[in-house]
Amino acid sequence: MPQTETLSEGARKGTPDKADAPSSAKRWWILSIIAIAQLMVVLDATIVNIALPSAQADLGFSDGNRQWIVTAYALAFASLLLLGGRLADLFGRKPTFLIGVAGFAGASVLGGAANSFGMLVTARALQGVFAALLAPAALSLLNTTFTDAKERAKAFSVYGAIAGAGGALGLLLGGVLTDALDWRWTLYVNIIFAVIALVGGWMLLSNHRDAASSKLDLPGALLVSSGLFALVYGFSNAETHDWSSPQTWGFLIAGGLLLTVFAWWQTRAAHPLLPMRVLLDRSRGASFLAVLVTGAGMFGVFLFLTYYLQLNLGFSPTKTGVAFLPMMAALMVMAQVSTTKLVPRIGPKVVIPAGFAIAAVGMAWLTGIGVGSSYSTDVLPQLLLIGAGLGIVMPPAMALATSGISPEDAGVASATVNAMQQVGGSIGTALLNTLAASAATSYMSGKDATNKLVQAQSTIESYTTAFWWSAGFFAVGAVIAFLLYRRGVPEQDAEAAPVVHM
Repeated sequence: MPQTETLSEGARKGTPDKADAPSSAKRWWILSIIAIAQLMVVLDATIVNIALPSAQADLGFSDGNRQWIVTAYALAFASLLLLGGRLADLFGRKPTFLIGVAGFAGASVLGGAANSFGMLVTARALQGVFAALLAPAALSLLNTTFTDAKERAKAFSVYGAIAGAGGALGLLLGGVLTDALDWRWTLYVNIIFAVIALVGGWMLLSNHRDAASSKLDLPGALLVSSGLFALVYGFSNAETHDWSSPQTWGFLIAGGLLLTVFAWWQTRAAHPLLPMRVLLDRSRGASFLAVLVTGAGMFGVFLFLTYYLQLNLGFSPTKTGVAFLPMMAALMVMAQVSTTKLVPRIGPKVVIPAGFAIAAVGMAWLTGIGVGSSYSTDVLPQLLLIGAGLGIVMPPAMALATSGISPEDAGVASATVNAMQQVGGSIGTALLNTLAASAATSYMSGKDATNKLVQAQSTIESYTTAFWWSAGFFAVGAVIAFLLYRRGVPEQDAEAAPVVHM
């Protein structure tokens, strides 16, 4: 097939030319736009959670239907991420980014104006669809904009901090908007982010189609989208159905089979959606797994600690959000330290396992909470430790997952990072909810279920069980990272995979 666009010398070698890269000042403005857009996507994973009781009272849907406000977003987002990433590679990152931002804003307006449960669920699903375009385009733009090793480390420290702390910020912003205005503003607020990202993106971004000579792998897109949908749907059903339910294990098996067939097809497709060269690099594979484990474990903090602070300690939605701010601060500080100081000097084989270990210790320490615990002594120190550990893990893992990737694969590699985080979150939510519910039931067995103290202690048992399992996830992450990461300091894009044009 004839080449549709002239590639620079740097693109032919697998890395962008520094001469072709944006100027230094422009690069940091681009980072600001990307960060705002990414924050919008990450916020929506949690910002609506705090507003759910208000939305339920307003629209009159049942407790059983409440989970679909969250699940609809996760299903659409996770299942379409790889397709969205490949579309950015094929048709250009700028248009994909701008369409994603505009569509996300439109879906947010639809959700804010919802007058029925069905309308709200549809809006949340549409948010997920456009987030699947936006998120991989944003990360691949970051990867191709910052080519200098030191600048790239700083840029990814900012991006990783947003990815890690955005969930907590969503809880804070959701609480403030719900208390001060109305639950609908947890959706309308996206318009502000979107306008800034759209104007800035239109003015600052340039378009690149590094895989312009390739074609879209439609069978692969269908296989991976349906496989990820079945996997996330199966884990989501585990929250409302028993694990023995066909709606749980049936979809999990179907998802596993579809993803297996997808992996087989990628070795035979002329234009694979996810080339195996993206996955088979040892350090990159370790980074993908690190993001997956982090996504699973983080929900032990956000989900169950939110319940504890509001239901047991009596915090308001706004105060609950504020309670997570120290964790966010610790995460952001350590994000800078880990990406700009530690990994460039020591290497990921030591740094990332150490971060996981610190987060595991913090989670294990958090199991000491009780009915009469104090936030300042029994929650705050642990949150600082967890935030520091996650700050050490997430930004370097995201940077290494896309480091050395050829420009034509930047979008799909970025999508894989986001997919790992989403699938990890779905797995973590389902497992931790199930284990927490079982722990509460076991504690209540043989006791007076009408006793308020017994009821309160049963909820504590459910929370601490979730925290122990989250600590276990992080401990497993430490072992995996130590075993898989190569020794030494990684080279920044020095050995990018060659660009292959079919």
